[in-house]
Amino acid sequence: MIINGTKEISYKLNVTVYGVFGDEVKSVSVMEGDSVTLHTDTKLQTDDLILWRFGHENSLIARINVVAKDISIYDDVLDGRFRDRLQVDNQTGDLIITDTKTKDSGFYQMIISGKQKISYRVNVTVYDKVKSLSVMEGDSVTLHTDITEIQTIDVILWRFGLQKSLKARINGTTSEVSIYDDDLDGRFRDRLQVNNQTGDLIITDITTQHTGLYQINISGKQKISYRFNVTVYAFLPVPVITRDSSHCSSSSSSSSSSNCLLLCSVLNVRDVSLSWYKGNSLLSIISVSDLNNRCVISLPLEVEYQDNNTYRCVVNNPIKNRTQHLNINELCQTFSGCVCCCHDFEVVIRLVVSALVGVAAVAILVYDIRSSRDEQKKRSQTSSDY
Repeated sequence: MIINGTKEISYKLNVTVYGVFGDEVKSVSVMEGDSVTLHTDTKLQTDDLILWRFGHENSLIARINVVAKDISIYDDVLDGRFRDRLQVDNQTGDLIITDTKTKDSGFYQMIISGKQKISYRVNVTVYDKVKSLSVMEGDSVTLHTDITEIQTIDVILWRFGLQKSLKARINGTTSEVSIYDDDLDGRFRDRLQVNNQTGDLIITDITTQHTGLYQINISGKQKISYRFNVTVYAFLPVPVITRDSSHCSSSSSSSSSSNCLLLCSVLNVRDVSLSWYKGNSLLSIISVSDLNNRCVISLPLEVEYQDNNTYRCVVNNPIKNRTQHLNINELCQTFSGCVCCCHDFEVVIRLVVSALVGVAAVAILVYDIRSSRDEQKKRSQTSSDY
């Protein structure tokens, strides 16, 4: 009230009190799929009316009338993105969002009207969980936007790698699709496609160079972000089973004469496991987890010559396997043992030496014959001269 001179002037003021929060914005972060609770930090009074709003449009998503003991939830707004995922604590008025999505990110405003008016905002950020995809080299992979149709105001960006290199851009307003496949040494050249309806990114004839993190950002009425961790596995060759030739050096051992030592090998592989199986039982395994360098791995197996069991060597990565079956008769029983193997080798050496000696003997004999003839000619010429 203000008194000016002899005239009294009265004003009625409507004062809004923001309590201890004022215009402060609280920040809350949560992983996609988890639940988050937005607290009122107060106890409901009998005359309180609480409103929860979301986004720049201030869409009403919950209303608590304490006097009427009425709780209303409006989860069908904004294309139903909150449907069946909103709850309210009837004691405190807290808002609970279950199974959060990245599109739930944004500003939430709480307004309490009663004996005092309290208002504050919460900035909720929902981080997307990284979706993992595995694919074999040479295949195609599709990274989905999870939207059914691009809206006219949508702008979709696809990025790759730690440098977030732009790979594709879709402008919903102009229906323009731009693909950037010439950077990064041209590894994506002629391999990228975009679905004009959904914005999905398709990578064809994929190679191990395309392993990495892909990110999609959709800007429009709502902001959506997804990430994909794509792992490309190299082509798996069939394992090769050979007899271990180094076993001949141990022919004096007691087991070498009755056992056959084999070696299963795979060339030019990475991030694989190599295993020997006897029937369905695992006998041995070796793994290589290096994703950057290709290498050769081998795994030995010793069997008896008269073994009638079935053996197989298997190479596998997380999404594929290749098998080679062992033929004991072919690899082992061709020879009667390593001693025989070495004996055969010795026989060959003896034959070669004998052949060389024979050739030398023939050469000497020819030389002697020629020398004798030359000597006879010289004698005949000497006699004719006299």
